[in-house]
Amino acid sequence: MEHFIANFIHISTGTALQVVLLGFIGGVLSGFIGSGGAFFMTPGMMNLGVEGVIAVASNITHKFGKAMVGSHKHGEAGNVDKKLALFVLVTAVVGIQLAVLINSFLFKGGTGHGASKGAGANLYISLVFALILSLVAVSMLWDVLKGSKGEEGDAGPSRKIADALSKLNLPPMIYFKVADTKVSLWVLLPVGIATGYLAGTIGVGGFIGVPAMIYVFGVPTAVAAGTELYLAMFMGAYGALSYAFQGFVDLRLTMLMYLGSLVGIYLGVYGVKVVNERYIRLVTSLIILLCVISRAIAIPMYLRQLGLVDMDPGLDVYFNNTSKFFLFASGITGTLLILFNVIRAYRQRRKLQQSIRVVKTPSPVLSPDLK
Repeated sequence: MEHFIANFIHISTGTALQVVLLGFIGGVLSGFIGSGGAFFMTPGMMNLGVEGVIAVASNITHKFGKAMVGSHKHGEAGNVDKKLALFVLVTAVVGIQLAVLINSFLFKGGTGHGASKGAGANLYISLVFALILSLVAVSMLWDVLKGSKGEEGDAGPSRKIADALSKLNLPPMIYFKVADTKVSLWVLLPVGIATGYLAGTIGVGGFIGVPAMIYVFGVPTAVAAGTELYLAMFMGAYGALSYAFQGFVDLRLTMLMYLGSLVGIYLGVYGVKVVNERYIRLVTSLIILLCVISRAIAIPMYLRQLGLVDMDPGLDVYFNNTSKFFLFASGITGTLLILFNVIRAYRQRRKLQQSIRVVKTPSPVLSPDLK
């Protein structure tokens, strides 16, 4: 059992409180955006000194519990296509296993002699994180700006890709009843691998899974979100076990994140009900872009630790603190904007309820002629 605790870090009271804060912000963003919030929590833990592979492993374990609760709620609303999720899961586990093998190899020194332990995995995770989430954030911003110009902004997701693929008719074609769509098996398989790979590499699989279901498979948005959560439950469980056997899951970090996220997620979910959808997408894309900038700032530090650039080691703390500042600034600002809208909507609702009570309350003095 020694290898299960070999990679645990020392967690001071200050670090523990910051992890709880990460969980709270990630929970608010998760409920508000509909994502797991890992795009914020994974780099956040890395800024606190947690090795990237341990941050990913602890986060994917944390994701399992939240996905289980979320998929149950979506299931009650009829938004989960279990058949579709299981077909994607077949190859998603391959992607997860590939990610675990690469991260484990890089963490254990697969980058050459003289390199700091874990630096290779930290650099790899940061590069994948920056590349994928840059594409996601730019795509979301483009979508928001296009909608603001009146170009099909409120017409719903485009079905151009899904319709084009369906015309190709690559057998075997599989029909999914809940999603009400027919998809080729050869389209399902690579999407599953990509979703699993990203979930296992940076802890964020939904940013590929949900758009793929909507734009490539032609699945309704609500069903895509519910099905991805159902899928994430199994991916989280498999990823957690795979990383645990390598000794990379720190359950203390997972539990600390739960302390914050379970409170934050309810505030975020309430915010979705009262905030304009275009505003949600705008805030989300800006937060993700700032998270990407935060991770990019840390990259020179990892390059130095790998011996790829000649730089004063004393500069590491400045790179890390600047990266940490951008990350927490984006998360805290986004959370405050969300909470501001939640509080404003709550107060408006209370005023409306009070005005309704006043209208319904009969006058104590009535003229006999009016009775």
